[in-house]
Amino acid sequence: MQYAIETDRLSRRFGRTEAVRDFTLQVPAGSVFALVGPNGAGKTTLIKTVMNLLAPTSGRASVLGVDSRRIGPPVLARIGYVSENQELPEWLSVGGLMDYCAPFYPTWDPVFAAALAKQLDLPVDRPLKHCSQGMKMKAALLVSLAYRPELLVMDEPFAGLDALVREEFSQGILEVTGDRPWTVFVSSHDIDEVERLADWIGIINRGRLELAEPVSSMLSRFRQVEVMFDTDTPVPARVPASWLLPQAAGPVIRFVESAFSDSESPARIRAALPAARDIQATPMPLRQIFIALARVYRLSE
Repeated sequence: MQYAIETDRLSRRFGRTEAVRDFTLQVPAGSVFALVGPNGAGKTTLIKTVMNLLAPTSGRASVLGVDSRRIGPPVLARIGYVSENQELPEWLSVGGLMDYCAPFYPTWDPVFAAALAKQLDLPVDRPLKHCSQGMKMKAALLVSLAYRPELLVMDEPFAGLDALVREEFSQGILEVTGDRPWTVFVSSHDIDEVERLADWIGIINRGRLELAEPVSSMLSRFRQVEVMFDTDTPVPARVPASWLLPQAAGPVIRFVESAFSDSESPARIRAALPAARDIQATPMPLRQIFIALARVYRLSE
């Protein structure tokens, strides 16, 4: 199986609102894929459509090689799911939740479940109704991992969690990811958290997939560029298409280069700006790249 999740021109409409538009995506098997975008971008609708909780208006999707419209108990037993809006039976204790879930999954591993509870610092005897939101999210993660799913789907799992719980939650995922091959698909608007988890990233904007690529590729091709001149210099009327958000501030022109190359970019910049005195190109963290792209998308609307 080459792709754990695959969509082809998938769309989901609510009345006149198209929440997901012509969405074509391939999530490589064995990857940790983060789908990022602002609130309301369509992340949750996409996940619900892919997981057969909503019927697509058009297009198709497959999960673990199965058409999403045919996902049933046998496939669901191979998928873990954690959501910020997940409802848990709060009359049960954490241990009771584990006992309740175990019979539904033939691959449930009680030794692994106990180890996860200890690693996530979960009090197994405490009723869920007396647990914090962070503990509830960790309990949801535990029962989604204990049967060793082939695919873990998480929808905004970090929302409302404090820094310590986020660390424990992320560490639990990272340790399991390093233990064996599997696929994680996480949607979030929290760029800082997904940056440490993901090796692939996709950006969704108003229901449309804007890009999807390995994180290493994105980090290597984006640079914050500053070009210095001897006198005040305006941005030329025509600049390369890869220069994002160009602006002038006196003797400096700044822009984001989205196709940077150590061997070629300096020469291209000097060809476009022959009066340049100095050029500085600085690597950008994922968060800074996302903010720059979000501004570009907003300007293009």
